[in-house]
Amino acid sequence: MSKLLTVSPSPHVHSSDSTQKIMYRVIYAMVPALIWSVFMFGIDALRVTLIAVAACVAFEYLIQKYLMKVTPSVTDGSAIITGILLAFNVPSSLPWWIILIGAMAAMGIGKLSFGGLGSNIFNPALVGRVFLLLSFPVQMTSWPGIKMAAVDAVSTATPLALIKESVKNGIPIAKVQGLPDLTDLAIGMNAGSLGEVSALLLVLGGIYMIWKKVITWHIPVSILATVFVFSGIFWGINPEMYVNPAFHIMTGGLMLGAIFMATDMVTSPMNPKAQIIYGIGIGLITISIRMFGAYPEGISFAILIMNAVTPLLNYYIKPKRFGGQ
Repeated sequence: MSKLLTVSPSPHVHSSDSTQKIMYRVIYAMVPALIWSVFMFGIDALRVTLIAVAACVAFEYLIQKYLMKVTPSVTDGSAIITGILLAFNVPSSLPWWIILIGAMAAMGIGKLSFGGLGSNIFNPALVGRVFLLLSFPVQMTSWPGIKMAAVDAVSTATPLALIKESVKNGIPIAKVQGLPDLTDLAIGMNAGSLGEVSALLLVLGGIYMIWKKVITWHIPVSILATVFVFSGIFWGINPEMYVNPAFHIMTGGLMLGAIFMATDMVTSPMNPKAQIIYGIGIGLITISIRMFGAYPEGISFAILIMNAVTPLLNYYIKPKRFGGQ
């Protein structure tokens, strides 16, 4: 009898992965960029990150325990990720009370109003970021420069803001003063939010997540490829008024958004074909806002718009049923 075949319903594949393990892998992937941001912006970068993480964890606990009347799930690591990503999307000079408001919007509106992890439609950190951008535009667009050695940072404009203002005034790209080169953008020698400073370290984190099977290549590659091709067309037509596509790829929050925010498992499509369409949509919206919109950056709005499209992509684009024709 011990040799009888046991038949049971699917699934038959067991994995040691858990929500907590996946979340902490994402956190590990962000550590290099976080360390570099502290090096570049000083103790303020660490201050913003610690406040954002503590606030997100606290708001999730309090809302779940006292408003939703459910067991708090703060130990799964998702609130920590939201806090780090929120910090990555704001200036290092942002006042503490504004960070608290952003964390409350991210957790209360972006996540828990939909029921919590696995139920939210929009990326919570981006909800918090956009809420702050619309509520406190001056503070959210006052970018401190980098701190090197004992030299204090000086407030400055981001590279995308410099280009937007110059093009608006009819100044050719070649004559724009203060633009960093591609090497500086890759390393992180430019003004911006905490998570915009080093494209190279963000890519390193993305490679780690792909290796650990936390994400796949479909969304990041489709976003970056779309931005490169679309911006390259305009650059080829008029290189004096449109910046080269490599600059678009390396600057702003594009790398952060493509690797860490658009790939959120809850708010992104489930199958590869839908993920590529989703990524193309984000890339097109991002570059359209950058070139023709009022804001110099567009990745946050693009991701939130495509988050809303995700249920439609999941519904209409499905893999072929096993055994189907």
